[in-house]
Amino acid sequence: MEDSKASEALIPLFKLERLLNQDQGGRRITLLGTINSEPALLTAERAAFPSSSEALAAFHACLSDVKNLGTNDIYHWYLASINNQSQDHVSPDLKLNLIHPCTEKHVKKYSPQGLRMVTETPEIYRDHIRSYIVKQREAGRLDWVFNILEGRKEQKDIIYRNPGQDGTTDEAFLLAPDLNWDRETLTSMHLLGLVQRRDIWSVRDLKKEHVVWLKHMREKILEATVQKYPSVEKDQPTFYHLHIHVVHINLEPTGTQATGKAFGLENIIAQLETMDTTTTAGGMADVTLTYTLGESHDLWKEIFLPLKEAGRG
Repeated sequence: MEDSKASEALIPLFKLERLLNQDQGGRRITLLGTINSEPALLTAERAAFPSSSEALAAFHACLSDVKNLGTNDIYHWYLASINNQSQDHVSPDLKLNLIHPCTEKHVKKYSPQGLRMVTETPEIYRDHIRSYIVKQREAGRLDWVFNILEGRKEQKDIIYRNPGQDGTTDEAFLLAPDLNWDRETLTSMHLLGLVQRRDIWSVRDLKKEHVVWLKHMREKILEATVQKYPSVEKDQPTFYHLHIHVVHINLEPTGTQATGKAFGLENIIAQLETMDTTTTAGGMADVTLTYTLGESHDLWKEIFLPLKEAGRG
């Protein structure tokens, strides 16, 4: 007990010299300072959320200073504080994302589930995946994307917009913050590049003829990112409209940036450049892709699991 009290008494004596490091998407910081004139390192990490039914039932009532960052279709995102903090608390405790009304697909996406590594051959894409994508697009899953592209939502957040060239919008695109980013923590920076054209749904629709456009997009997106945030140096999609994720190099790869989810733009450009158009159509539809799927994902349950059971996956 005495040792615990003595240890606890050290924290108030800590005198900050400087921030040494910040990682985990801004959830952990390491501070350099002194205690009684001796050097000390203090690492602070946000504690895990309580999981008891009582604590979770009361969670929303503990929120205060809720500030909306944006709203698009059924998606809403906020900054908020826990109301047991002192009144002079200077920064929000939480970044909140709200999906309302949510669908069964959202519930499955955010529920714990096992992961499967799958191999999508050109034949599987042509015979199974393409029709699945058509159904997703027809079901309105892209309404939030079109809200941005057509100027109805999130316009004040747009960092860069390229109108295209030669009087056509075929090469037009824009850059905006991803809804999962708090707009403040640069080490967890996450931007989203959206193309204006509607005929390129995913990496599968890219061809060798698109290499110049892709390089142009990459250059302009990097320039706009560095101009907006000067301190910054330079997948199976969750929605089917060609998009580019721009993330800080120190951001831990989770979700759409994790291994088995994202496809590096430079790697795609290099692969397209080396394609022989005399023997193939010269596009990503001709290659085999490997990525991960959750066991609750429709693609796993409706396509890859039956193929596996039939001895083809």
